[in-house]
Amino acid sequence: MKAVSMYSAYGWRGKIGLILPSTNTVNEPEFWRLAPEGVTIHTDRVLLLGNATQESYDKMADALAQAAERLATAEVDIVVYGCTSGSIVCPMPELLDSMSAQTNTPACATAGAVIAALNALGVKKVAVGTPYVDFVNESEKQFLEDYGFECTSLHGLRLGETQEERRGIGRVPPQQVYRLARMIDRPDAEAIFISCTNLATLDVIERIEQDLGKPVITSNQACFWASLRLMGLPDGIEGHGRLLRECLDPITQSDFYLPGTAASK
Repeated sequence: MKAVSMYSAYGWRGKIGLILPSTNTVNEPEFWRLAPEGVTIHTDRVLLLGNATQESYDKMADALAQAAERLATAEVDIVVYGCTSGSIVCPMPELLDSMSAQTNTPACATAGAVIAALNALGVKKVAVGTPYVDFVNESEKQFLEDYGFECTSLHGLRLGETQEERRGIGRVPPQQVYRLARMIDRPDAEAIFISCTNLATLDVIERIEQDLGKPVITSNQACFWASLRLMGLPDGIEGHGRLLRECLDPITQSDFYLPGTAASK
């Protein structure tokens, strides 16, 4: 056994421990579609019930440590919270610390991955499209502004006033995402950001970039990119936007924090 103690039949380059809201049905398939050879995804869930409220996000945050503890037994190399709104509405440094303490690995949250992606692409002005209700949209706009980005426009589909609407985010067709991107684009926007890990985006990222002539960041694309770079994997992935194809340098967990904060040092 000692001779094969570091062996992994499939995740021999890296194992991603992914924690999702229980209703999310899109993040896992999109991660698997992006995974290069030798990278695997291992998933746990935190319960998501009811409409989109601060309380529902807080309950998921409270359950993160237990989910991370379970993933630690799979010997993952990184732990990821695959929820954009949940890592914006709840304090992201606390979420990262909670997960990392259980797995003794780097931790990533989608909102932080988006910040690192925007910085890697060198953009400051961004058009934002979401499926969220108003209070989440307002929180997201403030979050981006706190990190020094300007929202040239923001439009939300207002899905989340009921449990069924939240599930419905995963049923929004990619063609509607394309239309949303065209709607929010502005001449001064340097990039398009489509938010939410339960929104299917992979099939239209490249088309949006070609038609609008600017980079596109989506939650799952950015989060997977950040996971690879945190593990030190430089793979360029074709067909899903400039971020995955061109931004190959490693990042660190400190790239997720506000400059000058204790957590970033």
